Amino acid sequence: MDAEVEEWLTAAGPREAELRRVDELVRAAAPGIDRQLVTLGSRRALGYGLMPYRPRSARETTTWPLVLLAAQQRHLSLYVSAVVDGEYLAEARAGRLGRVSCGKSCIRFTALDRVDRAELTTLLRDAVAATRDGANGVAAG
Repeated sequence: MDAEVEEWLTAAGPREAELRRVDELVRAAAPGIDRQLVTLGSRRALGYGLMPYRPRSARETTTWPLVLLAAQQRHLSLYVSAVVDGEYLAEARAGRLGRVSCGKSCIRFTALDRVDRAELTTLLRDAVAATRDGANGVAAG
């Protein structure tokens, strides 16, 4: 495991074990997906599957993770940057994901036990497949 990622996980203190469980689920759902720390302002998060991305306000394409795992003060956030048929996958499937709170791309939960793992695994696999096949409306290439 990358030493930098290991340090980030260990530094999460009481959230470490839960972050490791989510990390394992993401890597099992998307075997071989690249994984690295991403800087978000003054914080860092664990990103998976860098893809081309161009925000509307930007002139140039950059990269952004397909999936991003972040530890918040009271919960974990798993961002899935996948839009298929005009809908964010996380928002479209929120009702099937268990006891979570969802935004457009964000799935928030206090513990992985509150999440329907089979549904989350399917969502992650679908996000990877859509990105690979060029059907992800978030990716720009």
